[in-house]
Amino acid sequence: MSTLIPCIIAGGAGTRLWPVSRESMPKPFMCLPDGESLLQKTFQRAVGLANVNRLLTVTSREVFFRTLDDYRPLNDGGVALDFILEPTGRNTAPAIAAAALHVARRYGEDAQLLVLPADHLITDMTAFAAAVDSARRLADQGWLVTFGIRPTRAETGFGYIEKGPELNSDGFQVAQFVEKPDAITAQHYLDAGRHLWNSGMFCMRVDSILRELKEHAPRVLEAVSHCLEHSQVFQGKQELHLELDSRTFTLAPDISIDYGLMEHCKKVAVVPCQLGWSDIGSWQAVRELSPADANGNQCNGENVLHDVHNCYINAPKRLVGGVGLNDLIIIDTPDALLVADAKRSQDVKYIAQALKLKGHDAYRLHRTVTRPWGTYTVLEEGPGLKIKRIVVKPQGALSLQMHRQRSEHWIVVSGIAQVTNGDRQFELNTNESTFIKPGRAHRLVNPGSVDLVMIEVQSGEYVGEDDIVRLSDIYGRVPVGR
Repeated sequence: MSTLIPCIIAGGAGTRLWPVSRESMPKPFMCLPDGESLLQKTFQRAVGLANVNRLLTVTSREVFFRTLDDYRPLNDGGVALDFILEPTGRNTAPAIAAAALHVARRYGEDAQLLVLPADHLITDMTAFAAAVDSARRLADQGWLVTFGIRPTRAETGFGYIEKGPELNSDGFQVAQFVEKPDAITAQHYLDAGRHLWNSGMFCMRVDSILRELKEHAPRVLEAVSHCLEHSQVFQGKQELHLELDSRTFTLAPDISIDYGLMEHCKKVAVVPCQLGWSDIGSWQAVRELSPADANGNQCNGENVLHDVHNCYINAPKRLVGGVGLNDLIIIDTPDALLVADAKRSQDVKYIAQALKLKGHDAYRLHRTVTRPWGTYTVLEEGPGLKIKRIVVKPQGALSLQMHRQRSEHWIVVSGIAQVTNGDRQFELNTNESTFIKPGRAHRLVNPGSVDLVMIEVQSGEYVGEDDIVRLSDIYGRVPVGR
């Protein structure tokens, strides 16, 4: 059997899981009750398959370093990591086309691509491995193979796949892909037994997917091929990343692989399976991962409840008091609170969409923001003022940068800071500080072996995050030619 390369697709904002999932820290990075993120679970599921020694991930530039942070503690086996970094999301058809073209050029057109969404949960690893084996056998016969989950309820939140003729003991030809149904239709699907939930996972030979894209989605294939010709590849010791060119990638059609290809292709097969699968697509799905107490409540964090039943309360950093509540979802974060009817958890996406239309930061960012060098947390913000807590990882370095409209005052809380402030370079120890004037080049480096913790006080006419001019950067965030 040909080489198998799992491909994790880590896109999307997870708007139905706001306020925990946000554009800069989306759903795959959400930690489940066991402390692992959905992305980490997907990584372990992929590299746990037999004879896998290379993993491809398609994700955004913005979360690349956070993705590495999630992978590295788990990569004991030394699996080589490939990344395709999108400048902006263009849906799954361009992402999979880029993955197929990349694998064809690097590892040959006979390689098999196993496409796995980064934000799904699968609990039965034995069944998953068996389903992949079935899919691989069909893929080697030229089929584009999807995985259909045997439905356990009349679900209206998922797309469905209708089974066609049986191919062999491994699967069926796909008769059609079906949109999310209403409740009556979903019950009919469940009773008839011919329909499966569409998991969004695929297995296919690279030459097969490229052939079908050329026939049924030529605009996608041509646009992505053109983009790859203008994109840069960076090779490290055990990591390779392909940065898609931002100008040409935006020319690719914004379309899903289902709409763009699978619904038009005749050679699509489905492997029915039962994997303990969930797409974790709403807070209702998340709450089902935790046991309920005697009143039907699932709570994370300190609480005092009186006459409260069937509620999900996730407030790890704040005491919650509740009186006379029933069937609610309450999600608390440092800068946003969600209160929703549990029966309408799918509608949380409308809150996130409204925030995006307003340009509100709560759609994009948390109070604590991850950067390649560490994190910063906004402690207080007002007109002409912002106070941050900055944590720089050992050997981490902020870019050499300047600000046009604000000054900064840095105070070391713990650790040692190596500072560039204009023409001066010096070290700061605990309780020492420095002042940086507007327009002055500056940089902060942690030369030590423990975290550097700083307080930064910004003041000036404008303290927005976009008032930054990067002059040089060890993480490649300075545009080429500067």
